[in-house]
Amino acid sequence: MAGTGAHSLARAEQFIWLTARVLEQRRFAHLFLDGSADAVETALTAYLNEDGGYGHALEPDLRGPVSQPMHTAHALSVLDSIGRCAGPRVERVCRYLTGVSTKEGALPALLPAQRGYPAAPFIPVLDDPPAELLATGPVVGLLHRNRVWHAWLFRATDFCWAAVDALERSHPYEIEAAVAFLDGVPDRARAEAAADRLGQLVREQRLVVLDPRRRAEYPVASGYAPGEHHFPYDYARTPGSLARRWFSEDELDGSLDRLEAEQCPDGGWPVAWRRWAPGTELEGRPLVTLRALRTLRAYGRRPR
Repeated sequence: MAGTGAHSLARAEQFIWLTARVLEQRRFAHLFLDGSADAVETALTAYLNEDGGYGHALEPDLRGPVSQPMHTAHALSVLDSIGRCAGPRVERVCRYLTGVSTKEGALPALLPAQRGYPAAPFIPVLDDPPAELLATGPVVGLLHRNRVWHAWLFRATDFCWAAVDALERSHPYEIEAAVAFLDGVPDRARAEAAADRLGQLVREQRLVVLDPRRRAEYPVASGYAPGEHHFPYDYARTPGSLARRWFSEDELDGSLDRLEAEQCPDGGWPVAWRRWAPGTELEGRPLVTLRALRTLRAYGRRPR
């Protein structure tokens, strides 16, 4: 089913050149203009710290130089997108992950080293932060999908399985993290069974807007910004995701139509989460724009 209003790649390109950081400019060039993967990796290296983690506001909602799991997960996703999630660079990342993990062998959302640097008010800085599926699931799933083998993965994988199996009440970003884990973990039969259960949970708890025309009728999760809804494409970023089976063709197509229509006149897509500082929104919009373009392309939505 064709979209009702195809997005414009040319307008998105102008938006990227006008507003994006060098890293997102290089990523756009690699994804859509046959640009070099080496150039992306060079730009990413600017965020690398001596401890093997990444910092320097790579994830815009966390400012300052210190390494954090969220920054490092972001870096791994960039390496994954250019086919460089292997070798010494990833071994070094895994050593960093080992060093910052909790006693469960999994990742906290935010390390206390962030204290003293600006951070989004909805990400609390704790002295002894717990391990979270939100932080650990996407990293474990990505490493498994890239067939990375490291001792850190054993306990981290067990933690994610236990966390996914225990989910009864959740929120959209945690479900996204669970899907990222399930899409990459080697035990496919177990992953499919777990995904089927989560899909029922998402629909029963109304964690997804199934009809964009009735968006206002769907609840927003506690702590989220007004209007910070999630749509089928937020869970099923590609047709190969286990979350794809959660939605009918009409439900998915309607959400993709909505995603195309969300492109702003300046060529970029808006951020849905809470805006707490001008710089974070400015840096966040190119990231959201790249994600929207990749999702639309994965589903065969051709730009004008």
